[in-house]
Amino acid sequence: MITLLILVLLLTFLLMGIPIAFALGGLGLMLLIAEGFNPIMIPQALYSSVDNFILLAVPLFLLMSNILLKGGVGKDLFAAVQSWVGHWPGGLGVATIASCALFAAISGSSVATAATVGTVAIPEMTNRGYDRRFVLGLLAAGGTLGILIPPSIIMIVYGVITEESIIGLFVAGIGPGIFLAVLFSVYSVVYARYKGQFEVAPRATWDQRRRATIRATPTIFLAAVVVFGIYFGVFTPTEAAGIGFVLSLIITLGMRSITLAQIREACIEAMQTTVTIFLIVAGAKIFSKAITLYRIPQDVSAMVIDGFSQPWSFVLVVCAVLLIMGFFLEALSMLLIMVPVLYPSLGAMGIDPIWFGIVFVIMVECALITPPVGLNLFVIQAVGNATLTEVSSGVWPFIIMMLSTVAVLYFWPGLALYLPFAF
Repeated sequence: MITLLILVLLLTFLLMGIPIAFALGGLGLMLLIAEGFNPIMIPQALYSSVDNFILLAVPLFLLMSNILLKGGVGKDLFAAVQSWVGHWPGGLGVATIASCALFAAISGSSVATAATVGTVAIPEMTNRGYDRRFVLGLLAAGGTLGILIPPSIIMIVYGVITEESIIGLFVAGIGPGIFLAVLFSVYSVVYARYKGQFEVAPRATWDQRRRATIRATPTIFLAAVVVFGIYFGVFTPTEAAGIGFVLSLIITLGMRSITLAQIREACIEAMQTTVTIFLIVAGAKIFSKAITLYRIPQDVSAMVIDGFSQPWSFVLVVCAVLLIMGFFLEALSMLLIMVPVLYPSLGAMGIDPIWFGIVFVIMVECALITPPVGLNLFVIQAVGNATLTEVSSGVWPFIIMMLSTVAVLYFWPGLALYLPFAF
Protein backbone atom coordinates (compact mmCIF):
# COMPACT_ATOMS: atom_id res chain seq x y z
CA MET A 1 0.00 0.00 0.00
CA ILE A 2 2.76 2.45 0.94
CA THR A 3 4.57 1.65 -2.34
CA LEU A 4 1.46 2.50 -4.35
CA LEU A 5 0.96 5.73 -2.39
CA ILE A 6 4.55 6.84 -3.05
CA LEU A 7 4.16 6.06 -6.75
CA VAL A 8 0.92 8.07 -6.93
CA LEU A 9 2.54 11.02 -5.15
CA LEU A 10 5.54 10.95 -7.50
CA LEU A 11 3.34 10.84 -10.61
CA THR A 12 1.20 13.65 -9.19
CA PHE A 13 4.27 15.85 -8.67
CA LEU A 14 5.46 15.14 -12.21
CA LEU A 15 2.05 15.85 -13.75
CA MET A 16 1.98 19.15 -11.84
CA GLY A 17 5.08 20.13 -13.81
CA ILE A 18 7.50 20.02 -10.89
CA PRO A 19 11.05 19.39 -12.21
CA ILE A 20 12.10 15.77 -11.71
CA ALA A 21 15.03 16.69 -9.41
CA PHE A 22 12.74 18.57 -7.00
CA ALA A 23 9.95 15.99 -7.29
CA LEU A 24 12.31 13.19 -6.27
CA GLY A 25 14.13 15.19 -3.61
CA GLY A 26 10.98 16.74 -2.16
CA LEU A 27 9.14 13.43 -1.96
CA GLY A 28 12.18 11.79 -0.38
CA LEU A 29 12.35 14.58 2.20
CA MET A 30 8.64 14.21 3.00
CA LEU A 31 9.03 10.46 3.48
CA LEU A 32 12.03 10.88 5.79
CA ILE A 33 10.32 13.53 7.91
CA ALA A 34 7.09 11.49 8.09
CA GLU A 35 8.95 8.62 9.75
CA GLY A 36 10.91 10.89 12.07
CA PHE A 37 14.33 10.25 10.54
CA ASN A 38 17.07 12.76 11.31
CA PRO A 39 17.01 15.56 8.66
CA ILE A 40 20.82 15.69 8.81
CA MET A 41 20.65 12.75 6.39
CA ILE A 42 19.55 15.15 3.65
CA PRO A 43 22.74 17.24 3.30
CA GLN A 44 24.78 14.07 3.79
CA ALA A 45 22.90 12.42 0.91
CA LEU A 46 23.29 15.51 -1.27
CA TYR A 47 27.02 15.67 -0.66
CA SER A 48 27.64 11.97 -1.13
CA SER A 49 25.67 11.94 -4.40
CA VAL A 50 28.13 14.25 -6.16
CA ASP A 51 31.29 13.53 -4.16
CA ASN A 52 32.37 10.85 -6.60
CA PHE A 53 35.49 10.85 -8.78
CA ILE A 54 33.72 8.84 -11.48
CA LEU A 55 30.98 11.47 -11.88
CA LEU A 56 33.67 13.98 -12.82
CA ALA A 57 33.65 12.26 -16.20
CA VAL A 58 30.18 13.66 -16.90
CA PRO A 59 31.09 17.37 -17.24
CA LEU A 60 34.34 16.49 -19.00
CA PHE A 61 32.63 14.34 -21.62
CA LEU A 62 30.00 17.06 -22.06
CA LEU A 63 32.73 19.65 -22.54
CA MET A 64 34.46 17.45 -25.09
CA SER A 65 31.28 16.79 -27.08
CA ASN A 66 30.27 20.47 -27.01
CA ILE A 67 33.71 21.58 -28.22
CA LEU A 68 33.50 19.08 -31.08
CA LEU A 69 29.93 20.14 -31.84
CA LYS A 70 30.90 23.82 -32.02
CA GLY A 71 34.00 22.94 -34.02
CA GLY A 72 31.94 21.30 -36.76
CA VAL A 73 33.67 17.91 -36.67
CA GLY A 74 30.37 16.22 -37.53
CA LYS A 75 30.63 17.68 -41.01
CA ASP A 76 34.12 16.20 -41.46
CA LEU A 77 33.05 12.78 -40.17
CA PHE A 78 29.99 12.70 -42.42
CA ALA A 79 31.97 13.84 -45.46
CA ALA A 80 34.60 11.13 -44.90
CA VAL A 81 32.08 8.31 -44.52
CA GLN A 82 29.93 9.62 -47.37
CA SER A 83 32.91 9.62 -49.73
CA TRP A 84 33.18 5.84 -49.28
CA VAL A 85 29.54 4.68 -49.15
CA GLY A 86 27.45 7.65 -50.33
CA HIS A 87 26.99 6.25 -53.86
CA TRP A 88 25.32 3.06 -52.61
CA PRO A 89 21.50 2.80 -52.72
CA GLY A 90 20.70 4.15 -49.27
CA GLY A 91 24.35 5.05 -48.90
CA LEU A 92 23.62 8.43 -47.33
CA GLY A 93 21.59 6.62 -44.67
CA VAL A 94 24.51 4.28 -44.01
CA ALA A 95 26.86 7.28 -43.86
CA THR A 96 24.54 8.95 -41.36
CA ILE A 97 24.45 5.95 -39.05
CA ALA A 98 28.20 5.39 -39.35
CA SER A 99 28.80 9.06 -38.49
CA CYS A 100 26.47 8.75 -35.49
CA ALA A 101 28.36 5.65 -34.31
CA LEU A 102 31.73 7.39 -34.68
CA PHE A 103 30.59 10.52 -32.87
CA ALA A 104 28.95 8.37 -30.18
CA ALA A 105 32.37 6.87 -29.49
CA ILE A 106 33.54 10.36 -28.58
CA SER A 107 30.69 12.24 -26.97
CA GLY A 108 28.73 9.89 -24.69
CA SER A 109 25.64 12.01 -25.37
CA SER A 110 22.65 11.20 -27.56
CA VAL A 111 21.64 14.84 -27.88
CA ALA A 112 25.11 15.92 -29.04
CA THR A 113 25.25 13.02 -31.51
CA ALA A 114 21.83 13.78 -33.01
CA ALA A 115 22.51 17.52 -33.22
CA THR A 116 26.03 17.21 -34.64
CA VAL A 117 25.27 14.72 -37.41
CA GLY A 118 21.76 16.04 -38.02
CA THR A 119 22.89 19.52 -38.99
CA VAL A 120 24.85 17.98 -41.88
CA ALA A 121 22.86 14.88 -42.85
CA ILE A 122 19.31 16.27 -42.88
CA PRO A 123 19.82 18.87 -45.66
CA GLU A 124 22.08 16.50 -47.63
CA MET A 125 19.55 13.64 -47.61
CA THR A 126 16.42 15.73 -48.16
CA ASN A 127 18.06 17.58 -51.06
CA ARG A 128 18.62 14.23 -52.76
CA GLY A 129 14.98 13.24 -52.48
CA TYR A 130 14.94 11.00 -49.41
CA ASP A 131 11.56 10.95 -47.68
CA ARG A 132 11.63 13.62 -44.99
CA ARG A 133 10.00 11.48 -42.32
CA PHE A 134 12.49 8.68 -42.93
CA VAL A 135 15.43 11.12 -42.66
CA LEU A 136 14.17 12.67 -39.42
CA GLY A 137 13.45 9.26 -37.87
CA LEU A 138 16.86 7.94 -38.96
CA LEU A 139 18.64 10.88 -37.30
CA ALA A 140 16.59 10.68 -34.11
CA ALA A 141 17.31 6.95 -33.81
CA GLY A 142 20.95 7.27 -34.87
CA GLY A 143 21.48 9.84 -32.15
CA THR A 144 20.47 7.32 -29.49
CA LEU A 145 23.66 5.37 -30.26
CA GLY A 146 25.37 8.09 -28.22
CA ILE A 147 24.27 6.44 -24.96
CA LEU A 148 24.86 2.83 -26.06
CA ILE A 149 28.21 2.95 -27.83
CA PRO A 150 30.70 3.87 -25.10
CA PRO A 151 31.66 6.13 -23.51
CA SER A 152 28.12 6.77 -22.26
CA ILE A 153 27.00 9.22 -19.60
CA ILE A 154 23.95 7.06 -18.81
CA MET A 155 26.23 4.05 -18.24
CA ILE A 156 28.43 6.11 -15.93
CA VAL A 157 25.41 7.04 -13.79
CA TYR A 158 24.17 3.42 -13.84
CA GLY A 159 27.61 2.24 -12.68
CA VAL A 160 27.66 4.81 -9.87
CA ILE A 161 24.20 3.77 -8.65
CA THR A 162 24.81 0.03 -8.77
CA GLU A 163 28.56 0.09 -8.03
CA GLU A 164 29.12 -2.11 -11.08
CA SER A 165 32.25 -1.79 -13.24
CA ILE A 166 31.86 1.17 -15.58
CA ILE A 167 34.57 -0.24 -17.83
CA GLY A 168 32.62 -3.52 -17.92
CA LEU A 169 29.48 -1.61 -18.90
CA PHE A 170 31.37 0.30 -21.58
CA VAL A 171 32.80 -2.86 -23.11
CA ALA A 172 29.42 -4.61 -22.92
CA GLY A 173 27.88 -1.80 -24.98
CA ILE A 174 30.15 -2.41 -27.99
CA GLY A 175 28.43 -5.52 -29.39
CA PRO A 176 24.83 -4.28 -29.08
CA GLY A 177 25.87 -0.83 -30.30
CA ILE A 178 27.45 -2.21 -33.47
CA PHE A 179 24.55 -4.63 -33.94
CA LEU A 180 22.01 -1.81 -33.74
CA ALA A 181 24.05 0.41 -36.07
CA VAL A 182 24.23 -2.42 -38.63
CA LEU A 183 20.49 -3.03 -38.26
CA PHE A 184 19.74 0.64 -38.91
CA SER A 185 22.09 0.65 -41.91
CA VAL A 186 20.54 -2.48 -43.44
CA TYR A 187 17.10 -0.95 -43.03
CA SER A 188 18.34 2.20 -44.78
CA VAL A 189 19.60 0.19 -47.76
CA VAL A 190 16.40 -1.91 -47.98
CA TYR A 191 14.21 1.19 -47.64
CA ALA A 192 16.13 2.98 -50.38
CA ARG A 193 16.06 -0.03 -52.69
CA TYR A 194 12.29 -0.46 -52.48
CA LYS A 195 11.34 3.22 -52.35
CA GLY A 196 13.86 4.37 -54.93
CA GLN A 197 12.59 7.94 -55.02
CA PHE A 198 15.88 9.68 -54.44
CA GLU A 199 18.94 10.90 -56.29
CA VAL A 200 21.99 8.66 -55.90
CA ALA A 201 25.06 10.59 -54.76
CA PRO A 202 27.91 10.56 -57.28
CA ARG A 203 30.80 8.21 -56.59
CA ALA A 204 33.67 10.13 -54.98
CA THR A 205 37.08 10.00 -56.62
CA TRP A 206 40.02 8.45 -54.78
CA ASP A 207 41.48 11.91 -54.30
CA GLN A 208 38.24 13.16 -52.73
CA ARG A 209 38.17 10.13 -50.43
CA ARG A 210 41.77 10.67 -49.42
CA ARG A 211 41.27 14.35 -48.61
CA ALA A 212 38.00 13.75 -46.71
CA THR A 213 39.53 10.89 -44.72
CA ILE A 214 42.64 12.90 -43.83
CA ARG A 215 40.48 15.77 -42.58
CA ALA A 216 38.45 13.40 -40.37
CA THR A 217 41.49 11.46 -39.11
CA PRO A 218 42.17 13.67 -36.02
CA THR A 219 38.63 13.11 -34.78
CA ILE A 220 38.84 9.37 -35.43
CA PHE A 221 42.18 9.37 -33.58
CA LEU A 222 40.50 11.11 -30.65
CA ALA A 223 37.79 8.44 -30.56
CA ALA A 224 40.42 5.68 -30.67
CA VAL A 225 42.44 7.24 -27.83
CA VAL A 226 39.38 7.58 -25.58
CA VAL A 227 37.87 4.18 -26.33
CA PHE A 228 40.97 1.99 -26.41
CA GLY A 229 42.59 3.88 -23.54
CA ILE A 230 39.64 2.92 -21.35
CA TYR A 231 39.36 -0.66 -22.60
CA PHE A 232 43.02 -1.50 -22.16
CA GLY A 233 43.27 0.12 -18.74
CA VAL A 234 45.61 2.93 -19.75
CA PHE A 235 43.39 5.39 -17.90
CA THR A 236 40.08 5.51 -16.05
CA PRO A 237 36.87 6.81 -17.68
CA THR A 238 37.31 10.11 -15.84
CA GLU A 239 40.91 10.48 -17.02
CA ALA A 240 39.81 9.53 -20.54
CA ALA A 241 37.22 12.31 -20.46
CA GLY A 242 39.87 14.84 -19.41
CA ILE A 243 42.30 13.68 -22.10
CA GLY A 244 39.51 13.73 -24.67
CA PHE A 245 38.59 17.29 -23.73
CA VAL A 246 42.19 18.48 -24.16
CA LEU A 247 42.52 16.66 -27.51
CA SER A 248 39.22 18.13 -28.72
CA LEU A 249 40.57 21.62 -27.99
CA ILE A 250 43.83 20.86 -29.80
CA ILE A 251 41.98 19.45 -32.84
CA THR A 252 39.42 22.25 -33.21
CA LEU A 253 41.90 25.05 -32.49
CA GLY A 254 44.48 23.46 -34.79
CA MET A 255 41.94 23.22 -37.61
CA ARG A 256 40.77 26.78 -36.81
CA SER A 257 37.18 25.55 -36.78
CA ILE A 258 36.30 27.06 -33.41
CA THR A 259 36.57 30.52 -31.87
CA LEU A 260 37.10 31.60 -28.28
CA ALA A 261 33.48 32.79 -28.18
CA GLN A 262 32.31 29.31 -29.23
CA ILE A 263 34.53 27.71 -26.57
CA ARG A 264 32.87 29.95 -24.00
CA GLU A 265 29.42 28.91 -25.29
CA ALA A 266 30.44 25.24 -25.12
CA CYS A 267 31.59 25.63 -21.50
CA ILE A 268 28.38 27.39 -20.47
CA GLU A 269 26.18 24.76 -22.14
CA ALA A 270 28.20 21.92 -20.58
CA MET A 271 27.89 23.59 -17.17
CA GLN A 272 24.11 23.96 -17.54
CA THR A 273 23.67 20.32 -18.54
CA THR A 274 25.99 19.14 -15.76
CA VAL A 275 24.06 21.10 -13.12
CA THR A 276 20.81 19.63 -14.41
CA ILE A 277 22.18 16.08 -14.27
CA PHE A 278 23.73 16.49 -10.85
CA LEU A 279 20.53 18.03 -9.42
CA ILE A 280 18.57 15.02 -10.65
CA VAL A 281 21.21 12.65 -9.24
CA ALA A 282 21.09 14.48 -5.87
CA GLY A 283 17.28 14.40 -5.76
CA ALA A 284 17.28 10.72 -6.70
CA LYS A 285 19.81 10.00 -3.93
CA ILE A 286 17.44 11.43 -1.30
CA PHE A 287 14.51 9.51 -2.80
CA SER A 288 16.56 6.31 -2.97
CA LYS A 289 17.62 6.64 0.69
CA ALA A 290 14.00 7.23 1.73
CA ILE A 291 12.54 4.23 -0.10
CA THR A 292 15.40 2.07 1.20
CA LEU A 293 14.56 3.04 4.79
CA TYR A 294 10.94 2.19 4.02
CA ARG A 295 12.20 -1.20 2.71
CA ILE A 296 10.46 -0.67 -0.62
CA PRO A 297 13.24 -2.20 -2.78
CA GLN A 298 13.25 -5.27 -0.52
CA ASP A 299 9.46 -5.55 -0.73
CA VAL A 300 9.50 -5.11 -4.51
CA SER A 301 12.25 -7.71 -4.78
CA ALA A 302 10.21 -10.20 -2.75
CA MET A 303 7.12 -9.43 -4.86
CA VAL A 304 9.11 -9.97 -8.06
CA ILE A 305 10.45 -13.30 -6.85
CA ASP A 306 6.95 -14.44 -5.87
CA GLY A 307 5.25 -13.10 -8.99
CA PHE A 308 7.80 -13.98 -11.67
CA SER A 309 9.30 -17.43 -11.49
CA GLN A 310 11.28 -17.02 -14.71
CA PRO A 311 13.78 -14.29 -15.67
CA TRP A 312 12.12 -13.86 -19.07
CA SER A 313 8.84 -12.79 -17.49
CA PHE A 314 10.66 -10.34 -15.20
CA VAL A 315 12.58 -8.81 -18.13
CA LEU A 316 9.40 -8.65 -20.23
CA VAL A 317 7.47 -6.78 -17.52
CA VAL A 318 10.41 -4.41 -16.84
CA CYS A 319 10.69 -3.59 -20.56
CA ALA A 320 6.94 -2.98 -20.78
CA VAL A 321 7.04 -0.65 -17.75
CA LEU A 322 10.06 1.23 -19.15
CA LEU A 323 8.39 1.57 -22.54
CA ILE A 324 5.33 3.13 -20.89
CA MET A 325 7.45 5.35 -18.63
CA GLY A 326 9.31 6.52 -21.71
CA PHE A 327 6.17 8.29 -22.91
CA PHE A 328 6.32 10.58 -19.87
CA LEU A 329 9.87 10.64 -18.44
CA GLU A 330 13.28 11.43 -19.89
CA ALA A 331 16.16 8.96 -19.84
CA LEU A 332 18.05 9.92 -16.69
CA SER A 333 14.86 10.17 -14.64
CA MET A 334 13.85 6.64 -15.64
CA LEU A 335 17.27 5.37 -14.68
CA LEU A 336 17.35 7.05 -11.27
CA ILE A 337 13.79 6.09 -10.36
CA MET A 338 13.81 2.46 -11.49
CA VAL A 339 17.32 1.11 -10.96
CA PRO A 340 17.45 1.46 -7.11
CA VAL A 341 14.14 -0.43 -6.93
CA LEU A 342 14.93 -3.15 -9.48
CA TYR A 343 18.62 -3.77 -8.79
CA PRO A 344 18.13 -5.87 -5.59
CA SER A 345 15.96 -8.29 -7.58
CA LEU A 346 18.62 -9.11 -10.16
CA GLY A 347 20.69 -11.40 -7.96
CA ALA A 348 17.67 -13.40 -6.85
CA MET A 349 16.54 -13.79 -10.47
CA GLY A 350 20.03 -14.82 -11.61
CA ILE A 351 20.29 -11.85 -14.01
CA ASP A 352 23.72 -10.38 -14.72
CA PRO A 353 23.72 -6.67 -13.68
CA ILE A 354 25.99 -5.72 -16.60
CA TRP A 355 23.67 -7.42 -19.08
CA PHE A 356 20.64 -5.82 -17.43
CA GLY A 357 22.34 -2.42 -17.67
CA ILE A 358 22.68 -2.77 -21.45
CA VAL A 359 19.03 -3.85 -21.80
CA PHE A 360 18.03 -0.91 -19.63
CA VAL A 361 20.03 1.50 -21.81
CA ILE A 362 18.37 0.20 -24.99
CA MET A 363 14.95 0.73 -23.42
CA VAL A 364 16.07 4.24 -22.44
CA GLU A 365 17.02 4.71 -26.11
CA CYS A 366 13.40 3.97 -26.98
CA ALA A 367 12.32 6.61 -24.46
CA LEU A 368 14.51 9.16 -26.25
CA ILE A 369 12.49 8.81 -29.46
CA THR A 370 8.97 8.11 -28.18
CA PRO A 371 6.51 11.00 -28.08
CA PRO A 372 5.47 13.15 -26.34
CA VAL A 373 8.68 13.82 -24.34
CA GLY A 374 11.39 12.01 -26.31
CA LEU A 375 14.35 14.37 -26.07
CA ASN A 376 15.86 13.40 -29.44
CA LEU A 377 12.55 14.20 -31.13
CA PHE A 378 12.82 17.80 -29.99
CA VAL A 379 16.50 17.99 -31.00
CA ILE A 380 15.80 16.76 -34.53
CA GLN A 381 12.67 18.92 -34.72
CA ALA A 382 14.83 21.98 -34.03
CA VAL A 383 17.74 20.93 -36.26
CA GLY A 384 15.52 19.90 -39.17
CA ASN A 385 13.01 22.76 -38.79
CA ALA A 386 10.26 20.14 -38.71
CA THR A 387 7.06 19.46 -36.79
CA LEU A 388 6.96 16.97 -33.92
CA THR A 389 4.45 14.92 -35.94
CA GLU A 390 6.91 14.58 -38.82
CA VAL A 391 9.70 13.35 -36.57
CA SER A 392 7.46 11.04 -34.53
CA SER A 393 6.02 9.34 -37.61
CA GLY A 394 9.49 8.40 -38.80
CA VAL A 395 10.84 6.73 -35.65
CA TRP A 396 8.51 3.75 -35.26
CA PRO A 397 10.48 1.31 -37.45
CA PHE A 398 13.59 2.09 -35.40
CA ILE A 399 11.75 1.54 -32.10
CA ILE A 400 10.76 -1.91 -33.40
CA MET A 401 14.42 -2.61 -34.25
CA MET A 402 15.50 -1.56 -30.75
CA LEU A 403 12.94 -3.85 -29.14
CA SER A 404 14.08 -6.66 -31.46
CA THR A 405 17.65 -6.06 -30.25
CA VAL A 406 16.47 -6.57 -26.66
CA ALA A 407 14.97 -9.92 -27.74
CA VAL A 408 18.26 -10.89 -29.43
CA LEU A 409 20.12 -9.96 -26.24
CA TYR A 410 17.86 -12.20 -24.17
CA PHE A 411 18.45 -15.25 -26.35
CA TRP A 412 22.09 -14.36 -27.04
CA PRO A 413 23.55 -12.70 -23.91
CA GLY A 414 27.04 -13.09 -25.37
CA LEU A 415 26.33 -10.16 -27.69
CA ALA A 416 26.83 -7.97 -24.62
CA LEU A 417 28.79 -10.18 -22.24
CA TYR A 418 31.43 -11.79 -24.45
CA LEU A 419 33.82 -8.83 -24.52
CA PRO A 420 33.66 -7.98 -20.76
CA PHE A 421 34.60 -11.56 -19.91
CA ALA A 422 37.21 -11.60 -22.65
CA PHE A 423 38.84 -8.55 -21.06
